[in-house]
Amino acid sequence: MHALSTVAHPLKIVQEPSLIVILYEYFGEFRQVFLDGRTLEKDPNPTWLGYSIGRWDGNDLVVASSGFNGQIWLDTPGHPATDALHITERFQRRDYGHLTVRMTIDDPQAYTKPWTATISMHLVTTGDLLEYVCNENEKDAPHTR
Repeated sequence: MHALSTVAHPLKIVQEPSLIVILYEYFGEFRQVFLDGRTLEKDPNPTWLGYSIGRWDGNDLVVASSGFNGQIWLDTPGHPATDALHITERFQRRDYGHLTVRMTIDDPQAYTKPWTATISMHLVTTGDLLEYVCNENEKDAPHTR
């Protein structure tokens, strides 16, 4: 198991019955996770964050994603990914203020076998996301640890 080295930026998770939207402060990105029972598309329009479907397994949210454009890095040090990337994530809310995301990375064009990484996040349930401007939002850092 690996721990991905990432820069922590604030995000907000918005949940509706058939859709979860993850809003990232970093560059104003967003991600949709469809919970309506659909399957992964066979030939999705490739995007930076992929195409994601989810389901509940007890209290855990399990998300499968594919359809990446092959131009991303998986983390800040630059672990590569290709358009063959498939990610399975398990989101677990450990308690009121903490979230653990366990990811299985499967990209046969970049790695010899699937591997797993775990990220622990501190949840901030109040406040707004700010517009991201390089070096402007360093004031958020104390709130993301």
